[in-house]
Amino acid sequence: MSVWITGAGTSHFGKQPDLSVAELAWQAIGEALDDEGADSTHPFDAVFVGSVFGEPGVAMRVLQGFAITGVPIVTVENACASGTSALHEAAVALQSGRYQRVLVLGVEQMTPLFKGPIIPQQSDTEGRTGLAMPSMYAMEASRWLHEGRTTLEQLAAVSVKNHRHAMHNSRAQYRGEYTIEQVLASPMISDPITLLQCSPISDGAAAVVLSSTRTSARDVELLATAQRSGGPWDHRSTDVWGYRLIHDTARAAYDVAGLGPEDVDVAEVHDAFTIGELTTTEALGLVPQGQAGAKAASGATALGGDLPINPSGGLLSRGHPLGATGVAQVVEIVWQLRGDAGQRQVDGARVGLVETMGGGVSGVDGNACVVALMKFDNAKGN
Repeated sequence: MSVWITGAGTSHFGKQPDLSVAELAWQAIGEALDDEGADSTHPFDAVFVGSVFGEPGVAMRVLQGFAITGVPIVTVENACASGTSALHEAAVALQSGRYQRVLVLGVEQMTPLFKGPIIPQQSDTEGRTGLAMPSMYAMEASRWLHEGRTTLEQLAAVSVKNHRHAMHNSRAQYRGEYTIEQVLASPMISDPITLLQCSPISDGAAAVVLSSTRTSARDVELLATAQRSGGPWDHRSTDVWGYRLIHDTARAAYDVAGLGPEDVDVAEVHDAFTIGELTTTEALGLVPQGQAGAKAASGATALGGDLPINPSGGLLSRGHPLGATGVAQVVEIVWQLRGDAGQRQVDGARVGLVETMGGGVSGVDGNACVVALMKFDNAKGN
């Protein structure tokens, strides 16, 4: 059974302590319903919500503002992949015939909770040793630098590219023109990762409406979603953290969609840190092994290049409100496939990919990854 994205919307992303979680969610839900049009008056069969740090009952607290009550509400916490995990569960529910129309919401307000990096759980080895996520990704970068798979300048090129992309995204948290030298000269956070190579603490929300029936020529087909958790990650692993999990999840999604990485026209991937975009694009098969850094530096993954990556600005520049991130990635791809992305539009995009990587637990190769593939064909009938 087909699954269609019939409405999509987001809030602004950034540090917004004066707005409540509900107000952020209302912006996203309201835009998604307006985007859907006439069918927005139809009741939802269920709601799936992604949130990491939300207070108990956060889903009901934000949904009652739109009088969305009396239906099943499922809240998903899967670290950074919470929003796309909610999307995956919603899509499976539609495909099974359990529901016909559902709302997927991702929402997070991090500003009141964090003044710096997210603190790992003290029960994990990383937490006890103070190894926060910037340090985890810094070790990945150090490994690839040592192996000659990337350079410092290529890492910085990812930041330059994504901040430039965000110049055309009015809802992005940080936008600007930077040089390679400025990125490398920004304050060191965890060697070799500098400040301009890290995603920020953010507040925001994003929402999509899923339907088992195409209602408009503007609807985007959700071809496939795949979700995996990581296996053991120890001395037997030959890849950097998360690489194998992303690779395996992507293969599962490609198989369901009947597509390959060569069919993808535009992608939004998990670039919480610059090295994350490079390892992910290789794990997804979007660029050849060992060429991710060179592709970023050459402009191949920039707007106007062979395969634009993170035209929204990505997590680095749009912002990274954890529960909202995955759904925001989906919204960006919907806009791209419809041709609604304005100055950051990828010309001729018909197939889009989203990848979200969720957190880490000691001894495990990432605790969650979701890959989604979408396609738009305005020639199809209802």
